[in-house]
Amino acid sequence: MNVVLWIVQAVLAAMFGMAGVMKSTQPKDKLVPRLPWVEDFSAGTVRLIGIAEFAAALGLILPAATGIAPILTPLAATGLAVVMVLAALTHARRKEPAAIAFNAVLFLLAAFVAWGRFGPYSF
Repeated sequence: MNVVLWIVQAVLAAMFGMAGVMKSTQPKDKLVPRLPWVEDFSAGTVRLIGIAEFAAALGLILPAATGIAPILTPLAATGLAVVMVLAALTHARRKEPAAIAFNAVLFLLAAFVAWGRFGPYSF
């Protein structure tokens, strides 16, 4: 199970790392065609979301891999699960069911990592 958790952590870290870099480095106008929800938020908020996602991506891997403050790994997964709930609420308001389904999958993966790393497979 530890190997499965590491694989899920790596997949989540890659996805949120790329998404976080994209949201935190590109101008809002360039993001709108790929991420239409950014129209509803200020550029600063979109950057903050990107920075939070990138930080959580690092938190999924680095603390556990280095052994330095490994409690941060399940906390990062929990934070990503909360972000996915908030994202699903935004997509529900915008009537985007495909995006809600994607958020639900990411939520389940993040919740799985949080459960595993807080519980029976902690470091």
